[in-house]
Amino acid sequence: MENGLLKEVINRIKDVRIAIVGDFCLDAYWFIDESKSEISIETGEPTMPVKQQKYSLGGAGNVANNLAAMKVKDIRAFGVIGNDPFGVEMIKIMRNAGISTGNMLIQNQKWSTHVYIKPYVGDKEKSRIDFGNFNVLSVETADLLISNLREQADEVDLIIINQQVLSGIHTEYFRKRLVEIIGMFPWKIFIADSRNYTDHYTGAYRKMNDTEASRQCRIQREPDEIIPLTEAKHAAEKLYERYNKPLLITRGSRGSIVINEEGIKEIPGLMILSRVDTVGAGDSYLAGAASALAAGYSPEIAAKLGTLVAGVTVRKLFQTGTASPEEILQTGTDPDYTWRPDLAEDIRQAVYHGNSEIEIINRWPEKLSIKHAVFDNDGTISTLREGWEKIMAPVMVKAILGDEYSGADESLLKKVKMRVGQFIDNTTGIQTLMQMKMLLDIIREFGFVSEDKMLDEFGYKEIYNEELLRMVKEREEKLMAGELNVDDLTIKKAIPFLRRLYDSGVKLYLASGTDIEDVKHEAAVLGHDYMFEGRIYGAVGDLNKEAKKIVLDRILDSIGKSDAGLIVTFGDGPVEIRETQKRGGLTVGIASNELRRYGLNQSKRTRLIKAGTDIIVPDFSQSDLLLEMLNIK
Repeated sequence: MENGLLKEVINRIKDVRIAIVGDFCLDAYWFIDESKSEISIETGEPTMPVKQQKYSLGGAGNVANNLAAMKVKDIRAFGVIGNDPFGVEMIKIMRNAGISTGNMLIQNQKWSTHVYIKPYVGDKEKSRIDFGNFNVLSVETADLLISNLREQADEVDLIIINQQVLSGIHTEYFRKRLVEIIGMFPWKIFIADSRNYTDHYTGAYRKMNDTEASRQCRIQREPDEIIPLTEAKHAAEKLYERYNKPLLITRGSRGSIVINEEGIKEIPGLMILSRVDTVGAGDSYLAGAASALAAGYSPEIAAKLGTLVAGVTVRKLFQTGTASPEEILQTGTDPDYTWRPDLAEDIRQAVYHGNSEIEIINRWPEKLSIKHAVFDNDGTISTLREGWEKIMAPVMVKAILGDEYSGADESLLKKVKMRVGQFIDNTTGIQTLMQMKMLLDIIREFGFVSEDKMLDEFGYKEIYNEELLRMVKEREEKLMAGELNVDDLTIKKAIPFLRRLYDSGVKLYLASGTDIEDVKHEAAVLGHDYMFEGRIYGAVGDLNKEAKKIVLDRILDSIGKSDAGLIVTFGDGPVEIRETQKRGGLTVGIASNELRRYGLNQSKRTRLIKAGTDIIVPDFSQSDLLLEMLNIK
């Protein structure tokens, strides 16, 4: 979504009025500190001391809370609570958020407020404690709730139907009465998000996840099972035919699908590198989408806003988070999307150029006229730093564990190593200094090192650089001594390929997240620096300057918009691919096996496709064909 449109949508949703009828729940986070545990005199069992407690709205309440955070003008909650302290807490939170609670009814008999208590010991959630599983909605309460909704339905722009639990308000009787209300207001948008009764809400839009969509088509899938795009699309078509109303299907990190009378549209998910907590993400998506629909926007724009809202909230840990207009705008100003995730994660879907190893993701226009070629350095040309991950990982593990490193048990060590490995894999291609800044959050996450003993990002980078440069220096010395040659330290045929481009008159640019002086030095050592004619760019040790993204921006800005379609970027990391795609340039993902210096690295292939690359090559061994595709003689 373009920034101008996003700002417009955010401003317009501040004037909408939305009603939510559903299962309002309370999420309770109890953080246990066992250091204060004692043996109970009454039971002889150890106590579980709660050091901190947090309460937030869940279910329909989370949807309402997200709407409130987005500054929606009028939010009306229609639900039921018990005559208990949790109900009092829920109403207090809702009123503080600006949610109208005049239609939150108290049922004194056979009803407890729906509460999910989540005890945490460290960062691990223990067995949940639930309230409200035995609720029975009375006919009298159902009739009063329906009566209130009927009286106010025409005063709001959209009505959200939330069904979260089997023991909630959506009894057979209530569902029947609710469908009558939908029929009374055919000009009004009702959108249903129901775990168990999707088929029942005749006349409503639907929002569901891909697993629920498959189940509605009688395809049984487990909650954590990956639903192929083809299956999700097929389900969308069948369900649209069944309901004849717009449908929004979420696919987790893979984005979402929208279907209406205009057909199916795929909405990409966001690429998020930090740790995420997906609890409540569906509610956040629904709130964003519903607010845009209420403001008169299309389902496609609604889905895009829902994606941004969920992209903000999943970054907020140990809470069912919300997204403010400022946070949504910040996330949506220059978003990084995940493209073609199904293809990226399944090489069986690959399509190649003839009998070559060149995988075609997006077809290029014919008769290209390339004038500028941007190259990433490490892993695309040079392998001097091959194995940097094996140096960075131990540095990070030691930084996280601190004094606990030597005595850490095998289970803890494995857990930290897995977390570090995942982090390095996700952040490959960004500036080292930024990786070290993000490391600080992981150190805090595990909690073994106190703030006063933590180094800053510069300190950890220095430790890492010392280890890395020791390895690079050893390789340089072997090169100088004749024990290695340039071919041993570069991706296969990379240097001859550079020379072909240089000789053809294409301007070459070298971009790296590595410190600028190191990039220049290593290019000189390998002997290809002259071909870039001074156009070598790198980081300068400042988080606010020369990060790889900014390096790419500088290069692309220097080339200018008029030549955007005359640029091709070669890289093995997502940053250079994403930034070039945003400017309209062509991209070649180098899914290189740096250890062998030739052949395909499937992990890189996955990352590069998700970043939006046009084609994938494992190396430059088929350079003649690649140059032919680029229309370079």
